[in-house]
Amino acid sequence: MKEGEGSRRASLQRAVTRVRQFSFVSLRDLLVASGPTLLAVLAVALLAYWWVDPAPPRRLAMATGQFNSAYQEFGRQYAQALARDQIVLSLQPSLGSAENLERLRKGEVDVAFVQSGSSTEGLQAGAETPGADTQGLVSLGSLFTEPVWLFLREEAGVHKLTDLRGKRINLGPEGTGVPRLFRRLLDANGIAAGELRVGALENTPATVELLAGRIDGLVFSSAPEAPLIQMLLQTPGIRLFDFRQADAYTRRLPFLTHVVLPRGIVDLGRDIPAQDYHLIAPTATLVAREDLHPALVGLLVKAAGDIHGKAGWFQQQGQFPSPKYSEIPVAQEAARYYRNGPPFLQRYLRFWLANLFERLWVVAVALAALLIPLSRIVPPIYVWRVRSRVYRWYGELRKVEQALEAAGLDGRAAVRAELLARLDEIEERVNHISIPLAYAEELYRLRSHINFVRERVRGTIDRNGLALPLTE
Repeated sequence: MKEGEGSRRASLQRAVTRVRQFSFVSLRDLLVASGPTLLAVLAVALLAYWWVDPAPPRRLAMATGQFNSAYQEFGRQYAQALARDQIVLSLQPSLGSAENLERLRKGEVDVAFVQSGSSTEGLQAGAETPGADTQGLVSLGSLFTEPVWLFLREEAGVHKLTDLRGKRINLGPEGTGVPRLFRRLLDANGIAAGELRVGALENTPATVELLAGRIDGLVFSSAPEAPLIQMLLQTPGIRLFDFRQADAYTRRLPFLTHVVLPRGIVDLGRDIPAQDYHLIAPTATLVAREDLHPALVGLLVKAAGDIHGKAGWFQQQGQFPSPKYSEIPVAQEAARYYRNGPPFLQRYLRFWLANLFERLWVVAVALAALLIPLSRIVPPIYVWRVRSRVYRWYGELRKVEQALEAAGLDGRAAVRAELLARLDEIEERVNHISIPLAYAEELYRLRSHINFVRERVRGTIDRNGLALPLTE
């Protein structure tokens, strides 16, 4: 049984040897010659894949706004949009723009809704250059206008802002940015903050207080989609303040725009509202940290287009999102998206697949940079390895010739048998050399040179290959 297994193993080994002897290319030599090159290429490709352009994270944190606010509702829509591309958007409620800016600066969130004019520099001059509180942040575009909604009880008798003196008005918590904005409006009218009884309740409890008559008015700055806005616009006894001097406000405070709430827009059948209302409105901006992955910037801008691109109460179809109306510099990737649309591959492939192919371009460039020069190194190494198996035996032939020369004419007969035995051994080992057919000529040349040296040892030819006379 063991003898049969040994015979089969020997037959298999001889077959493998014959295949190796008659193959056109030596796979072993090819692998040895190209192995270091392949490892170097693989290392560089992995380095390019992970370090030059790392994969985008699968989780993001977004600061939104108060309960029942437009920011909160839009945050849910962004989470749903990003979930389609397997990205988890964690929503973090906040008081509003000022708190959102602070969280962005501290790195607690990656992206947030911020109202224009929320930074100190923006409120002072409507500047387009970033201030100390917006450094390290970039804008992904303006999303929608956020009118200043001043809701009042009808019996309050307020027809202009100067009538607010002595009234109980809720401006909301400082973190919303609304108190700072509304104080600017009061300053423009010569009203000191101490002339009002100011409240700092959040939107929902402030609405309860207004409906109960415990305060005279409250201020929101929100998109009209906010549930509280929709409800108050239709509540009897509650009146929306009309900013008849809206154009003048926009000249004094450049980050504001003048918008009009058309008559009947809320309910045409009931004619709500019963007149056009002039409002002043800052713009909501999607702000991110400047180290946000570029691929996610494009994905967020795409989601913004789907969510905010429709026609609304204060905007036309396609007006938003927009790189305009932003005090914070727009991210380069976002500006490119607004200018050229989504990247080519993302127009036809899902986000992660398109991102993979886009990142593979970096790897392809790295591979090309290595393969072009290395392709000139591997072939010579391969040729040298194959031919070295033949050339090494020329050293043995040279030793035989040197031994023959050292013996001299008188001593050749004494060493002839030994040298012939060495040549027979060399020939036997050469016959077992595995060499590709493309280099078989080298092997046959070696065999002819073995015969040449053998004839020299026998004394039939000289070192030049000329026949010598036979001696007795």
